[in-house]
Amino acid sequence: MYECLRFPAIPLQGPKSKLWSSARMDFKCCVVSVSNVIPAAPIYLPEGPWTQIPGGVTAAQGFKAAGIYGGLRAKGDKPDLALVTCDVDATSAGSFTTNVVAAAPVLYCKNALNISETARAVLINAGQANAATGDAGYQDVIECVNAVAKLLKMGPEEVLIESTGVIGHRIKKGALLESLPKLVNSLSSSVQGADSAAVAITTTDLVTKSVAVESQVGGKTITIGGMAKGSGMIHPNMATMLGVITTDAVVTSDVWRKMVQVAVNRSFNQITVDGDTSTNDTVVALASGLSGSPRISSLESDEAMQLQACLDAVMQGLAKSIAWDGEGATCLIEVTVTGGCNEAEASKIARTIASSSLIKAAIYGRDPNWGRIACAAGYAGVPFDLNKLRVVLGDFLLMDGGEPQLFDSSAASEYLKKAGETHGTVQIKVSVGDGPGSSQAWGCDLSYDYVKINAEYTT
Repeated sequence: MYECLRFPAIPLQGPKSKLWSSARMDFKCCVVSVSNVIPAAPIYLPEGPWTQIPGGVTAAQGFKAAGIYGGLRAKGDKPDLALVTCDVDATSAGSFTTNVVAAAPVLYCKNALNISETARAVLINAGQANAATGDAGYQDVIECVNAVAKLLKMGPEEVLIESTGVIGHRIKKGALLESLPKLVNSLSSSVQGADSAAVAITTTDLVTKSVAVESQVGGKTITIGGMAKGSGMIHPNMATMLGVITTDAVVTSDVWRKMVQVAVNRSFNQITVDGDTSTNDTVVALASGLSGSPRISSLESDEAMQLQACLDAVMQGLAKSIAWDGEGATCLIEVTVTGGCNEAEASKIARTIASSSLIKAAIYGRDPNWGRIACAAGYAGVPFDLNKLRVVLGDFLLMDGGEPQLFDSSAASEYLKKAGETHGTVQIKVSVGDGPGSSQAWGCDLSYDYVKINAEYTT
């Protein structure tokens, strides 16, 4: 057993995969892999025409990955340096934090994506965020990128970089540069390569987040994989974490970049842990095109819709695993909003409810306080008819037609208690009208441990 786990009711044992079934029929939860350092998060995928497979970021054709310990962490010897590469020029896309205090790697990647439509490698370090480090921090990025490019025999413009760790600390450049030959030599297209990289990018995460699926696009099998990290400083303001997405689908740059942003808006921009948006939030997505699937050059094509649905599923699976692993959390909160005028309005209401500190605290206290849910829906900034407001917690109807309903408060509290004891999912369903707009958002409860973890983050 892993002593670091705060969820003893979850029987994660050794480096074996373990299948989990959620209470809902429209979601599957699967623990896809477990490293010898920390276990893997459960991945909740929406139902759809895809099959979950092993491999994470290396599942798609053309990709390799590695993760090693390079001496960048302040303490411990958990892997802290990861690399993902592609054998060919991969169509590239990215989405980044909106924080004005953007880290040097974020600034570099934005510039690199503006210059080139393709990339071949993503270097990721844990330990130091390299944010608010000025010109010196940016120069560190340039030197690290150049060193990786030289070892891989590619142009520096083909290398992207992500960092996570303490803000205000520059990368331990000496340790990183010294570790690069070993990192490059460790590259592998195996599941182990993907797993090691997923471990190396974690910080306060207690679990890794990695997933891959196969699906059909235009009658051809394509694969999408990905890994992410995140546990704190999670809020829906792009991208709330670090992540790398890989696929072997064939897609043009302009279409791929639009698809990635849509998927981000439906996943990483719909999760929240604590209301804080990081300085380093980055998602990089690479498409090798090696599947031989039909080339997608229009967002309106059937093939584009198939790929978008699959991409949405992968990112949502990773996003929910981040919320599930929220710092100090005991359960995942899933908010489903229906009846909105459009998806955007429903998304805003769902995000607002999932982000409410009062709701998160009530769920931790196992208090079915539906008034806080109704209140949050009301201040989301989206107009709706109060007389059509409906609130359901699990199977308990709490409010209907804008009026409170009689319900068994003890049973509702027991529902919340059980979810906390098993690190399960609390379902909140809200309807605001008769419109076609629907969306989901995900968060976690707010516990005493969250304060303790962040009070001691640098000490």
